[in-house]
Amino acid sequence: MTEVFMGGYSHLLFGSQGISLKTQELYATVFTTRYLDLFTTYISLYNTIMKLIFLGSSISIVWYMRHHKMVRRSYDKDQDTFRHYLLMLPCLLLALLINEKFTFLEVMWAFSLYLEAVAILPQLVLLQRTRNIDNLTGQYVLLLGAYRALYVLNWIYRYFTEENYVHWITWVSGIVQTLLYADFFYYYFQSWKNNVKLQLPA
Repeated sequence: MTEVFMGGYSHLLFGSQGISLKTQELYATVFTTRYLDLFTTYISLYNTIMKLIFLGSSISIVWYMRHHKMVRRSYDKDQDTFRHYLLMLPCLLLALLINEKFTFLEVMWAFSLYLEAVAILPQLVLLQRTRNIDNLTGQYVLLLGAYRALYVLNWIYRYFTEENYVHWITWVSGIVQTLLYADFFYYYFQSWKNNVKLQLPA
């Protein structure tokens, strides 16, 4: 996932046209709520550094898109109008109802998984509205989807090779997220196969 956010950074160097600030804000919320255990549990130096990279990169992308003059000028605010905050309340209610343990950290962890599953929606809606998608934006979204699809393959492998490996909340959230990318994957593959510019239907 770090590579995906580095891809987001490289995109910001050339402006933020085609990138949804709403999706970036949702990802920042996802990692902020998922890594609250930084304050309570130490696993390893590597684990701590990676969590800080995820947090720092996601929050700074939002900051750049909101405050950096060049990036802000290229951001298409008029098209990026998905009411992303409406996704947060259902995810929070679901986390309160379905979690592995009813504690603050566990509820926030479940919330982060549910929210991550739908965080890409503002980005997909923006791409559908703009229709013409530049290569950098298309590759960025492709990597986001591929990252989750590879996680699904990892879960399948671990299910058959590790005893008692069952994580229903993670699995269902990941599958929902991957399915949301299915339409984009199809049109991306068609554009690549036919060597034409990527376009999503209106």
